Amino acid sequence: MLTETAYAKINLALHVRRRREDGYHELETLFAFVDDGDRLSGSPADADSLSTHGEFAAKIDDPFGNIVAKALSTLPHGKGWAVDLEKRLPVAAGLGGGSADAGAVFRMVERSAGLPGDWQTRAARLGADVPACVLSTTCIGTGTGTDLQPVESDLTGTPVLLVNPRVGVPTGPVFKAWDGIDRGEMPTGSVRRIALEGRNDLEAPAIAICPVVADVLAALRATDPFLARMSGSGATCFALYDSEAQLQAAWDKLAETQPNWWKMAGKLR
Repeated sequence: MLTETAYAKINLALHVRRRREDGYHELETLFAFVDDGDRLSGSPADADSLSTHGEFAAKIDDPFGNIVAKALSTLPHGKGWAVDLEKRLPVAAGLGGGSADAGAVFRMVERSAGLPGDWQTRAARLGADVPACVLSTTCIGTGTGTDLQPVESDLTGTPVLLVNPRVGVPTGPVFKAWDGIDRGEMPTGSVRRIALEGRNDLEAPAIAICPVVADVLAALRATDPFLARMSGSGATCFALYDSEAQLQAAWDKLAETQPNWWKMAGKLR
């Protein structure tokens, strides 16, 4: 049996540059990954199957038509696989949860049989975040986010807290609500510098659609991180801390003041 973690994706910076004629958006983003997430296991079987459980399994409307099944069908992997998915990440949350699950499937297939040479093209057909989630390492994404450049990260090991108000925010409406203003390119330099000097251009439209995102950001910023920002198109926000003690204090504070919000603590990979 093969096991993999579908690492939670965060966008340390996300600059939206323009709307493209094909309906997509030209992006510059800095992907990073937390050392926790959904958990998958797979073993050879007579046919592909998928079982789901975990806190957010009920949010998957069609287990057999979801991205894990699609990832299996796009890769040669023998007669079939029985895959078990423990859904620990919230859905429509800006964490690339489904894309991370697909990325975990790609890595399991890689370990079992190897990936075809065109795996990045196959991954991109499943979603713009999937190629980055296959790698699950810090990288800069351009184009629609599928053109990747892995980078050395000076933030590896940084304590991180993820918080979601248990509200799903569909990606499409957030991008549609973006005001179309190009606020400039993503900074260059170290990962820390890009994160600190960058921005997330989808924060404002996400807050307009889902005002509680602003409450999450305010709550995180009150815990003294060196950076708090929304990830992706929301509604999950993250905070980065200089020490494990600061992270624990933030966790304890939010557990007391916002016990119903979803939280996950970890480190950047």
